[in-house]
Amino acid sequence: MPLRPGPSRQESGRSRSRSCCRGAGTAPDTRSRMGSMAAQSTIGILGAGEIGRAVADKAVSHGHEVLIGNSRGPETLKAVVEQLGPKAHAVTAEAAAQPELVFLAVPFSAVPDLTSLTDWSGKIVVDTTNQFAAANPWRGRYDVGDLTGSEWVAERLPGARIVKAFNSLFAAFIAADPRHEEGRQVVFYAGDDADAKAAVAGLLDEFGFAALDLGGLREGGRLMQLDGPLSAKHLLLQYVG
Repeated sequence: MPLRPGPSRQESGRSRSRSCCRGAGTAPDTRSRMGSMAAQSTIGILGAGEIGRAVADKAVSHGHEVLIGNSRGPETLKAVVEQLGPKAHAVTAEAAAQPELVFLAVPFSAVPDLTSLTDWSGKIVVDTTNQFAAANPWRGRYDVGDLTGSEWVAERLPGARIVKAFNSLFAAFIAADPRHEEGRQVVFYAGDDADAKAAVAGLLDEFGFAALDLGGLREGGRLMQLDGPLSAKHLLLQYVG
């Protein structure tokens, strides 16, 4: 779910990344983790907005089958899947929730409607949402009390292994090539399940992003979520020769 229309200030993001990420050293070696996703030939995506489409494009470009669904039905996604190509399939929301890895790219307020879509137990769910109270246009803040947004999401998808990712980036930065002359686009991620995090980090690496682990949903989620210090920060992890 986009925070707002993507900015055109990529150069400013690069300049910030020089100071922020220089001390991070080389990008984490996630090649050993990519095997965790090798068997994930099908990826579900709930939501066909800017972020859902951007993630779907990355997935099909790297050989994954994608099931993309929304609340309005597969007939509304015909143009989307035609643009994405033959590895993308318009399906019901229930069908999009069936794979073992699902990207959640719906408005935050729509999350409670997903509880009964499937048995979420054991599924890896990549939560890209932000706590906007309303969408189109994005505005207000959804009250989740003392919880982080992803902790609140986890309560509504019982048994799911939630990994927070992509929510701190404008959609335009997800859609673009993450490999730049100076380095790779950083994607922060957080979660409480080590295996799920490793699988998602491997997929992000496969897509070309530099995946940086911020810890658990509580501490990492607070850094990444709407109004957090890393929200809408677009950074490059510089290549080190």
